[in-house]
Amino acid sequence: MNPRLTAIAGRLKGSVFAIEELPVVIGRETAATLCVADASISRRHSQIEKDNNQFVILDLDSLNGTFINDVPVKRRVLQHGDRVRIGDSQFLFLLSDSGAARSNEVKFDDSQVSGSTLQLRFNDAVYLMARDLSALMKVSTTVNAIRGVDEIQKTLLELLFEVVPAERGVVLLTDGSFQGSDTQFSSVFGLDRRRGPDESIRVSRTITQSVLRQGESLLISKHNEANELAAPSLFADQPTSLLCVPLKMFERTLGVIYLDTKEPDTIFDKDHLQLVSAIAAITAVAIENARHIEYLVNENKRLIADFDIEHNMVGESEPVREVLQFISKVAPTDSTVLLSGESGTGKELAARAIHQNSKRAKKPFMAVNCAALAESLLESELFGHERGSFTGALVQKKGRLEVADGGTVFLDEIGELSPAIQVKLLRVLQEREFERVGGTRPIKVDIRVITATNRNLEEAVSLGLFRQDLFYRLNVVSLEMPALRDRPEDVPLLANYFGAKYGEKCNRRIAGISAVAQERLRAYDWPGNIRELENAIERAVVLGTTDQILPEDLPESVWETAPEADAPATKYHEAVTQTKKQIILSAMEQAHGSYTAAAKLLGVHPNYLHRLIRNLNLKEHFKK
Repeated sequence: MNPRLTAIAGRLKGSVFAIEELPVVIGRETAATLCVADASISRRHSQIEKDNNQFVILDLDSLNGTFINDVPVKRRVLQHGDRVRIGDSQFLFLLSDSGAARSNEVKFDDSQVSGSTLQLRFNDAVYLMARDLSALMKVSTTVNAIRGVDEIQKTLLELLFEVVPAERGVVLLTDGSFQGSDTQFSSVFGLDRRRGPDESIRVSRTITQSVLRQGESLLISKHNEANELAAPSLFADQPTSLLCVPLKMFERTLGVIYLDTKEPDTIFDKDHLQLVSAIAAITAVAIENARHIEYLVNENKRLIADFDIEHNMVGESEPVREVLQFISKVAPTDSTVLLSGESGTGKELAARAIHQNSKRAKKPFMAVNCAALAESLLESELFGHERGSFTGALVQKKGRLEVADGGTVFLDEIGELSPAIQVKLLRVLQEREFERVGGTRPIKVDIRVITATNRNLEEAVSLGLFRQDLFYRLNVVSLEMPALRDRPEDVPLLANYFGAKYGEKCNRRIAGISAVAQERLRAYDWPGNIRELENAIERAVVLGTTDQILPEDLPESVWETAPEADAPATKYHEAVTQTKKQIILSAMEQAHGSYTAAAKLLGVHPNYLHRLIRNLNLKEHFKK
């Protein structure tokens, strides 16, 4: 395992940071393990630690939040290929893939090396490729048919052993950019042709760094006792010859090929150096292509994961975890699901998550709001109609149920259905068939039905407003979506998510949400739930004048909310709040405790007065 963070955006773009000593603190302060000099990053922004052999990232109550694949998180297990966004910087979290190819242990030696030396410029090697055309064709055909980087390295060394009398070989790959005198290799693969993968291989750091820096092939041979290699580690192994060749592509050095032998009768010569240099020129292209393929595969997995539950349902509170657990259980089945809860709690997101994680994911997902259309239009929308079935029906039209065949139909506000449509829907649930408006031929469909409502259907049944048999058909598996006031710890995550979303949409840089604004967001009870929060953040992004969302950017109903006792408050907002309290208390006193009379004195609607009293924590003053 070789965990690392590769910077793909921001001030450190192109840098690779190995995760060795844990925990790894990422932040702006110089004492941070990974220091990023960026004002959009908090002094101690986030931290990577290990938990049960898994790497976990924690947000350290940062101002701007920590995002994994564009989703704000407080704590998340990192997966290979995850994209970590912290302020304006982005990193890829990478782990070494454990492929079928097995490598020898490779050790670096820092001693100086001397001996009979031959250097070959990369461009000179290109003109020598025709000499061993047969070998080069075999190498080209073989390595370009392989898609894994580890497998390419193993196959390359095996092919080199066929044309060069080397005993040991190592392929060392960098991230493609030389980092100075001590480049860290992102991939190291070694092979001993005789002793197998259990034998360790010692490599000269001096030689590899020199070849990386100069981009020229290097051959060192021991022709006699006077020219013995001076490096103690190499001398101990008694190498007769060694050569090191750069893997270059478009003037970028991707790494090196390192070969040596300690056979006394075996000497590498100029022909060997030229041949390996030519092979390296061919292999560099194959390695770069394999790297791109692996990146695209990981990116594809990430993009698919972006449509999964965790992306659509932003939040890490216990209520959200229970919702995700419910979705994971019901998604693989075909059971009818009833989602209940207040308006704006994300019922459609939950329905989409159920569909996306089901076997019907590649089939249509059709959403219909039953409260948005008149009865006649809704019937045609759901079931379709035949030509001439009513005035204006000029052509035959398929309904949403028919179009969704094989997929999922989501019926929102199911409690608003008229009795006539309730009867037709009951038949769909029982028989999975229906007739178009004006039609006589039954149409069979294979659909899953998910419904949602913000009404109490059991109460509607008792009042005769909803069919009892339909309710039983719909209520096979039910879930009540939690209100936002019941998951206050998710409010900052959602606010940061919407801030980033609308900041990009409005072409405005949003660095985060101020501490005071975050406290006001947490204190508000959000009667409109997530939808109201999203609208509030969008308004703040549009009307704000700084790179932070401030309390005054929020709707009045939010920033007038009384903060918690230990929450910071500005003098201006505290003065405004106290003045409002005094005005309301005075009006209620004049009205002798009558909400209606006090609202009339203040010139506001009684419902607004009730909300003000609730937000300002004045209820205890007016208990009857």
